[in-house]
Amino acid sequence: MDDIIVTLMAWRRAGWPVARVTISAALGSTPREAGSFMLVTAERLVGTIGGGRLEWECAARARSLLAGAGDAEELEIPLGPELGQCCGGRVRVRIERADDPMLDAIVRDADAARAGQPYLLLFGAGHVGRALARALAPLPLRLSWIDPRAEEFGPVPEGVAAWMTEDWEGALATAPPGSGILVLTPSHRLDALIVGAALERGDFRYIGLIGSKTKRRSFEAGFRAVGLEAGRIATLVCPIGDRGIRDKRPEIIAALVAAEIVERLLHGDAASS
Repeated sequence: MDDIIVTLMAWRRAGWPVARVTISAALGSTPREAGSFMLVTAERLVGTIGGGRLEWECAARARSLLAGAGDAEELEIPLGPELGQCCGGRVRVRIERADDPMLDAIVRDADAARAGQPYLLLFGAGHVGRALARALAPLPLRLSWIDPRAEEFGPVPEGVAAWMTEDWEGALATAPPGSGILVLTPSHRLDALIVGAALERGDFRYIGLIGSKTKRRSFEAGFRAVGLEAGRIATLVCPIGDRGIRDKRPEIIAALVAAEIVERLLHGDAASS
């Protein structure tokens, strides 16, 4: 939702009239679910109701509405017969002018939704850390990126909170129960300290550590030596993004790990994997 809010704020500053197109009901196989919406101006749009002919025709109707031709309307659209889309489902779409109270409500709802998104700590701003920050930024996460080396971050993606600090313990303490953590610092000792503290807390939904299976075995032995329970050690994900693809380019690693984050943090139970 962040892209919608940023775009909407710019449109409001420019004084552009806005229409909202909402899927109010969806039956059968449809590209988006009920509640999905897009915002449309005379020349631009943000958000999506699923793309394709459905979105194109609804955007055209919204622009006609903004031009003064007609009132709000609600349409029943069978995707296959009328639009030639293969989904085969049926949607009800509402098209209306978005006045200031509606736009204010969209912003409030987006803020509330963001507050409820999973929290993810990313430790490390090296090559893979930078690729991960870019890959994770568009996901529905509250992402904090931590490294003491200011020069390593480069451009920080929009919506990512960059912390230039050595206080990893303080950063870890900000994570509420059910959060995720990715650890890829340049120091194996620091990796072990952060991961060990996260495992000891016992309430993280996902704990990921970059490295090989050999690194994992070494860390597991160290954790056992300091008395960590085997069940907690077993929740550690290392290697991260391990899908049988042997490609160590940072962007490839980041794509594989982003998919893992979707599976284990945004959906499902990391501890059961």
